[in-house]
Amino acid sequence: MQAVEKVMHPMFREAKNADGKKPYEVFTENHEELVKAGEKWTKEIASSYTAVASLILTIMFAAAFTVPGGNNQETGTPIFLHEKIFNMFIIADAVAIFTSASSVLVFIGILTSRYAEQDFLKVLPLKLVLALVLLLLSVCSMMVAFYAALNVILKGNHKGSSRWFVLGPILALGSVPVFILLVSQLSFIYKILHYTIRNPISST
Repeated sequence: MQAVEKVMHPMFREAKNADGKKPYEVFTENHEELVKAGEKWTKEIASSYTAVASLILTIMFAAAFTVPGGNNQETGTPIFLHEKIFNMFIIADAVAIFTSASSVLVFIGILTSRYAEQDFLKVLPLKLVLALVLLLLSVCSMMVAFYAALNVILKGNHKGSSRWFVLGPILALGSVPVFILLVSQLSFIYKILHYTIRNPISST
């Protein structure tokens, strides 16, 4: 509707048709089903991704209290506290918790939105993009934390290159689904941004 208003003469914006309806009212009626379909699609997407983000949040929150390598029985501190790879696990775990929790909150904001026509122009698409970016960051952080935790666990039993014979295949296999997810979702995000930010007049 905003694209049409830009090329419409001002006097026609308040004009009424034979049924006594203004252009905006006619536009709203004609696109009522489209708005409902958009609301249904957005809610389905948000609900599905909320479940994924919540699962990641639960897993990473539990991982923060069951640190790899265990704790020192005398001091209660993690045994590998001063190891660089352990610090990487802690940082990745914290990032995964923060990003997944933020993603859940944004998705909840989408689910509780008014779903007015104006919301589909900028607000809802940009919220969806933000939530997806946060979710992807949480997935990547979770994989980094998994790699670091596995490295810490294997460190005591495997030395030098022998550890990489175990870590290498696991890291490679674990990276494949994450890479596929990133490619598909980044393409999805690009399409949302393209149709949200583009000029509807010049692109037609």
